[in-house]
Amino acid sequence: MEARETTFERLIQGDNQFQIPLYQRTYSWDVDDHQRLWDDMVEQATVGSDASQAPSGHFLGSLVLDPRPPMPDTVQRWVVIDGQQRLTTLMLLACALRDHVRTFDEAKVDLIHRRYLINEEDYGGLDAYRLLPTQADRPSYLACVDNDPQAGGDDSIGVAYRFFLAALAEYDPAGEWDTVRHIDQALRHRLTLVTITAGPQDNAFRIFESLNNTGKPLSQADLLRNYVFMQLPRLGEHVYDKIWLPLQTELGPERLTTLAWLDLVLQGQSRATISEVYQGQQRRMGRIVAASDEEGLRDDLARLRRLGHLLMRVFEPEREPDVELRAVLERLVQWGGEAHYPPALHVLDRVDRGTVEPREAVEALSFVESFLVRRMICREPSHSVRQILATLPSGIERDRSLPEAVRRYLSGPRRGWPRDEDLREAIRTQPFYWQGSSRHRAYVLRRFEEDYTAPEPVDFSRAWATIEHVLPQRPGQEWLAMLAEDAEEGERAEELHETLVHTLGNLTLTGENTRLSNHPYERKQQIFDQSALRMNREIAATERWGRKEILSRADRLADRAVRMWPGPVAGDDGQSGERSEWLRLRKTLATLPSGRWTTYKDLAAVTGAGSPQTVGNYLATRTDVPNAHRVLRANGTSSPDFAWLDGRKETQREALEREGVHFNGAVADPEQKLTTEELADLAGLDRPREAEEEAAAASEAEGTITDRAENFGRLLSTHHPDLADGLLTLLRKWEADGGWLGYGAAEETSCAPMLREGTGSQGSIWPVSIYPRSGVVEVVFAYLARREPFTRPGLLAELRDRIRAIPGVTLTVPDAELPRRRPSFPLAVLRGGGLVRFAETLEWFRQQSL
Repeated sequence: MEARETTFERLIQGDNQFQIPLYQRTYSWDVDDHQRLWDDMVEQATVGSDASQAPSGHFLGSLVLDPRPPMPDTVQRWVVIDGQQRLTTLMLLACALRDHVRTFDEAKVDLIHRRYLINEEDYGGLDAYRLLPTQADRPSYLACVDNDPQAGGDDSIGVAYRFFLAALAEYDPAGEWDTVRHIDQALRHRLTLVTITAGPQDNAFRIFESLNNTGKPLSQADLLRNYVFMQLPRLGEHVYDKIWLPLQTELGPERLTTLAWLDLVLQGQSRATISEVYQGQQRRMGRIVAASDEEGLRDDLARLRRLGHLLMRVFEPEREPDVELRAVLERLVQWGGEAHYPPALHVLDRVDRGTVEPREAVEALSFVESFLVRRMICREPSHSVRQILATLPSGIERDRSLPEAVRRYLSGPRRGWPRDEDLREAIRTQPFYWQGSSRHRAYVLRRFEEDYTAPEPVDFSRAWATIEHVLPQRPGQEWLAMLAEDAEEGERAEELHETLVHTLGNLTLTGENTRLSNHPYERKQQIFDQSALRMNREIAATERWGRKEILSRADRLADRAVRMWPGPVAGDDGQSGERSEWLRLRKTLATLPSGRWTTYKDLAAVTGAGSPQTVGNYLATRTDVPNAHRVLRANGTSSPDFAWLDGRKETQREALEREGVHFNGAVADPEQKLTTEELADLAGLDRPREAEEEAAAASEAEGTITDRAENFGRLLSTHHPDLADGLLTLLRKWEADGGWLGYGAAEETSCAPMLREGTGSQGSIWPVSIYPRSGVVEVVFAYLARREPFTRPGLLAELRDRIRAIPGVTLTVPDAELPRRRPSFPLAVLRGGGLVRFAETLEWFRQQSL
């Protein structure tokens, strides 16, 4: 076998074709893999644009190739034994780059197409393509290369292509070659690979087997321990007893691996990943042994032991002796995640070494907390946070105080720390209820309550509270009448409700969801006045609750937020250019799959880009927004004002039909409409319907539930009279068998057959949601995938197969996609024998969940 280092451009130049053999798995990289490659690309693009930086490039990995004997008048074929995932991903990135450039520089499109994707000579048929995936992936891949209308579907190939389209739209929102050319140069010159070429006597399949054996691999901690003690023949026993065993005992294997990763990060290897811990530490420790033998390695392990002890304070802040430092560490733990680990450990290390005072550490970590909270409130993308904070320890200025250095670093360009004005605007206008995770939303509201410094503060560790909409999600006539008084000319009360209901000014915490429900404000006012929470008593002191009151409270909360979470240093490094909600909208549209459509209303709600009319006006004036033609009115028809800004003659419907959308008359197939939660996934936000369902499940006031049950039965009888009696009987049996029925709070009252997750649990679990007016039954795989016992993929697949066995149901969802999907089937198929099979499926679900 022969190995050599090369760049991506040198690898593919000439008339070559890389073929993926049948024994390879299909393309399987996911969004995390795409994000990691994209982060590396952006880093290399940034370095490549700076002539002062050393042109080191980024090592992408190895490719094992088996050359096939050349045939006359054909390309040179190479069978890809190992490395097909990264090679396919690079080609899909090239497709996205070409199609991004198409929106503003048609002259560059053919250049990129020939540079990466096809062979220069006029080869016919499949010989024209530089990469030829397996038969299973080939149609989707060739659709991307050929710029077919159906490119970018729901499979893994389509997901990758759409990811890079969205990433490029976010990286280069203005559409300028001078910006995007750095990505092109990084792709060509700054990604290095090692190609290992099999010789004539090598068995390609045996090589593949040896590279992909099925034995259980050693953990990173196991590998590191084995390496360390191979280097300590003389001091090994002493080091194990005095250093390694106490370290391993205190941390455990997973946290020990995290420590080894953080140690690399703190020493400047911010791109290191958990899976690369062993290789990184092996190289680092190898240099120590070469320079100072076993004594040097022993001292380095003692240093790691000290860091491990400090890391336990990051995991368990109650170990921290300083009261104020303990408090800020506790807040970061409450926020959750691992992004804060590098700066927190760095700060504690500085305090432990005596170079920083505890009060400085508190201020520095408060800036980290603010960075996380402000970004969430302002809906900044979360994917870059981990890398930004990982780079902080090595990126801050050493000649400044630690708090100042941390603040200046986080205030840097493209780091997205929202300014005070951005924070105030987001609190007034953004749908906070759909932002971040439920944990983050509750954290923000809890911190607001704690800021009141009540003489007897609520102990949130013992109190169970959920988020409450003061202006309810499903307002009665009293509420609509109040909103009508506040509506501006030409504005409907319902439109004003949509604008205000999910904003922070209308949200609070309470343990009284059941009593509050959607009662008129006077009744809620009485309940809030008896609350232990100061912010609820403040709401109760307000005579009415309309636009002015909600915005006034939003402004007061904004004042608190600006004080509690200080922002970036003053200057021009904050947000600039196009508003962040428009960038989110553009990114979401770039990821819309072919053959699917969405509505102006759902797009506005999920991205926070104002009203449906505002979204429509924006799309009607921009030529550079991808997939704008995939947006329809709420009823699935084209807007009468729709027009192609590039002068195309075909109708919006004709374009969608070419991409695979079906129409019944003028109405697009509702089965192909992206749900709000699917849109939220594309935008990197929480799933709105899931949040709504959980809120409805938490609100069980007898009168409210009765009203919803009656409305569900009325809608079912109106739209499906021949099915209503049988289905309602089945649902009553579900209740008799120990389940309960949850009803949605939206305009269409949905019904979900629910079970408690466990004794004493506040959570619930359900398999389907039934929508009587829409006439569909939605199967909530994506929700179940995070609930026991359905975290086991086999159970999700069995549920799919049982539902698919109902006559008339076709759920063609592959196993790998189940945890991300919420498909639906027509309610009408439950007539007759279908209802019997549906009942059997519900009983199976109940038995599994006991």
